[in-house]
Amino acid sequence: MQREVDAYISQFKEGYFSPLSMLARMSEEVGELAREVNHRFGEKPKKPDEADNSIELELGDILFITICFANSLGIDLTEAHDKVMHKFNTRDAERWTKKDTD
Repeated sequence: MQREVDAYISQFKEGYFSPLSMLARMSEEVGELAREVNHRFGEKPKKPDEADNSIELELGDILFITICFANSLGIDLTEAHDKVMHKFNTRDAERWTKKDTD
């Protein structure tokens, strides 16, 4: 995914935005996700004239900006994922009740 996003962004002179701009963009996208979750699971129905965005698309937007952010900083998200999973598998190994595997 990181290579695909980089190939897309590399077509444009502007390239990646600054980290601060990407953080602002990420915050916007998380807000849009929150709005969709609130419409679907909360007490706030959509207005009849509101766009029909989906949680899937909003998560996709967050994934895209996360990849852009990582690419701009030279972060390999596979390595980041592996480190985070190691952290959770060691730090939180006994924190939660495991399901029976029988």
